[in-house]
Amino acid sequence: MHVLALTTNDDAPFMNEQMRLLERRGVSFSTLSVSGDGRAGHSRGPTDYLRFFPSVLRESTNGYDLIHAHYGLTAPMGLAQCRKPVVLSLWGSDLYGPIEPISRACVPICDEVVVMSEEMREYLGRECTVVPDGVDLEKFHPGPRRDAREAVGWAGDEYQVLFPYTPKRTVKNYPRARRIVNAVNGLVDRPVRLRTVYDVDHETIPDYMNAADALLMTSDSEGSPNSVKEALACNLPVVATDVGDVRTRLEGVSPSCVSDDDEDLVDGLREILERGERSNGREAAREVSLDNTATRMLEVYERVV
Repeated sequence: MHVLALTTNDDAPFMNEQMRLLERRGVSFSTLSVSGDGRAGHSRGPTDYLRFFPSVLRESTNGYDLIHAHYGLTAPMGLAQCRKPVVLSLWGSDLYGPIEPISRACVPICDEVVVMSEEMREYLGRECTVVPDGVDLEKFHPGPRRDAREAVGWAGDEYQVLFPYTPKRTVKNYPRARRIVNAVNGLVDRPVRLRTVYDVDHETIPDYMNAADALLMTSDSEGSPNSVKEALACNLPVVATDVGDVRTRLEGVSPSCVSDDDEDLVDGLREILERGERSNGREAAREVSLDNTATRMLEVYERVV
């Protein structure tokens, strides 16, 4: 099976890891990415997307079995070729953010729509397939905290709280994370350091997960956040707002905390730091392993073709 993948971010680790697993099962990919800088704090202009149309139209004639449009903004280009079936994967911000109208307009025309969580399916209000992005359990696994802290250069006499996003992404709500850590800082016996980690090699993220005492996610909206699943795979306790499929992913995981109330988040983070224990999250992460999610995506491809 030959698939043309359209994306706004060809560096997305979860997308590339899924394609790598599918390639082992006989799927070949060519990837086209919208030109320009789409990183947080930057924005592409309409001309970047207009230039993407002819490149998709030309490439789509080269014997592909289907088009996989990753993210709602690539769906119009995928649908414009009118020859091959189109699978649309919605990532979260394309359904909950300002481009929601574009995504919703394209959904009925696509041959199959994939979302990351049951919550996204309910919000979309249409029949679709739920396939969370998978986590690589070989890459993300528990490791000695002391070794990990040496690898990332963090002090061993502080509580380390990981915030794996750039503060520039407003949907991640960094100011709220800062408030929560500041509140906890006066309640525990050691200094609490909030560590923002972004724009680093994805291969190093397991070191940060194993070096931290907790993952803090304060997002206003999410689909199925990869950082939570990666933390689970490393048995890193998670404190998070109740967005996307976070509550589902953390069901039965201890210690962990899910709430939209700041006092609950403060209490939850304080308790986790004082307990000083790792979670049992790895067992929960097996449900969303790369192998499992790649199998489900391959079933979508086969159904569409």
